[in-house]
Amino acid sequence: MAIGMGGHSPSNILHHLKGVDFPTHKSGLLEQAQKNNAENDILDIIRQLPDDEYHSMADVLKGVGRVE
Repeated sequence: MAIGMGGHSPSNILHHLKGVDFPTHKSGLLEQAQKNNAENDILDIIRQLPDDEYHSMADVLKGVGRVE
């Protein structure tokens, strides 16, 4: 499995987004990650995502790929 930014795998980042309602924007992803007690390095990755509308976890993974 590929390692994402900060040594976190994309699946670890997605784990912290469990329960997010799509479609959402970056702010919604950040809010959900905070509710799921994500660590600061995970939150930093989410903050660096493109400010797009995300329709699925696949869209989020694409955004994480752009950050790397």
